[in-house]
Amino acid sequence: MQKLINHIQSKISLTPNEIKLTKTYFVSKKKPAQTQLLKAGDTERYIYFLETGIVKGYQNIDGKIVIQHLVETSDFFTSLDSFMSETPSLDYFETVTDCNLIRISKPDFERLQKETNFAAILANEITKSHLSCKSERVKDFQILTAKERYLKFINQHPELALNVSIDNIASYLGMEPQSLSRIRKQIVF
Repeated sequence: MQKLINHIQSKISLTPNEIKLTKTYFVSKKKPAQTQLLKAGDTERYIYFLETGIVKGYQNIDGKIVIQHLVETSDFFTSLDSFMSETPSLDYFETVTDCNLIRISKPDFERLQKETNFAAILANEITKSHLSCKSERVKDFQILTAKERYLKFINQHPELALNVSIDNIASYLGMEPQSLSRIRKQIVF
């Protein structure tokens, strides 16, 4: 829980009461690898903070799994549209490795927003981060070659590069696994 508090305090100053309320409303959960946290068609009920581990978010588009999120330690994730609008999600979220998650339910998050000043700011930060990530990925697809996208990925996310399957990384980067294998053979470290 301290990692969550530290992460929030790196962005927003918290009062002792806000820290207490955060510890009350956020709940720790341990999940083994390959645990499904959300299925398409279900409504997202939680915002998660990933204390340890790796999570992937994906969609099944015409029978093809398309990885859209690779979440690493000390980051928030949720199916944002589903959580905010309380509508069925298009996303799946699944643990890649054993994970320690800290989550808050929608009703508890709404209570936290009423009882504190920071929760609305936190919601805004999570939304901005989500949109910024999507925007950067779109830009990367438009201007970077497949090799440049992979090099950027391994530089920015070495932990993911070491612990996520080549199939998942390839999907996330918008290429076939065979193409990524060829690119990896060309790179000398």
